[in-house]
Amino acid sequence: MRLAKPILLIATPLGVMGGLYEAWKLSAGLAFLMAAMVGVMAAAIGSVVLTVRRENAEEARHRQAAASAGEAGPAA
Repeated sequence: MRLAKPILLIATPLGVMGGLYEAWKLSAGLAFLMAAMVGVMAAAIGSVVLTVRRENAEEARHRQAAASAGEAGPAA
């Protein structure tokens, strides 16, 4: 997996760009539709990633606040 992940990270965008180029040569309209579909999918993935990061940050803040409240303890 140490070797496969970098290869996939490089080969996948190159393959998509190659596919868009070949689609453009075949039919510009279809290439535009393909590019629009890739853009929508990228926006959807980006939205999910941002939501997960936001929720993780909020959860970390809550844990930190609970830990700091637990350290102070009740005043005796």
